[in-house]
Amino acid sequence: GLMKKKAIKNVDDYIAAQSKNVAVILEKLRHTITSAAPEAEELISYQMPAYKYHGRLAYFAAFKKHIGFYPVSSRIAAFKKELSAYKGAKGSVQFPLDKPIPLDLVKRIVKYGVKENLEKENIKNIGKTQKVCSRGHFYEGSALPRLLACV
Repeated sequence: GLMKKKAIKNVDDYIAAQSKNVAVILEKLRHTITSAAPEAEELISYQMPAYKYHGRLAYFAAFKKHIGFYPVSSRIAAFKKELSAYKGAKGSVQFPLDKPIPLDLVKRIVKYGVKENLEKENIKNIGKTQKVCSRGHFYEGSALPRLLACV
């Protein structure tokens, strides 16, 4: 890639290592992701900026002629139509550097990812923290009075 040979410890480092015009675009992309998912953890993973919130949200990376955006394949499938204008693969999209990045679309994909990850987590947690009454309703063990048998 275009990395200067300095260890990249965080997203600031990553952006600072890019050329000025690319850095500006990455900063916008970063802001779009963090405002769509304010509670997401920002880190460097596989040498690229990564965002996690109850699982993977998205990664991005700068290349010579495009920015790679990696929001995981289920989200690419969900936004297939709008992403069809861009080159990409199952889990990635290429935003060419000579065209404006579709930040609104990025925002919607990230928000969808937040929802998707939370739903997945809820499904995983059923049975751990949630109890089921005899009618099949879920309730949090601690959240409700013990005598609740759900009528």
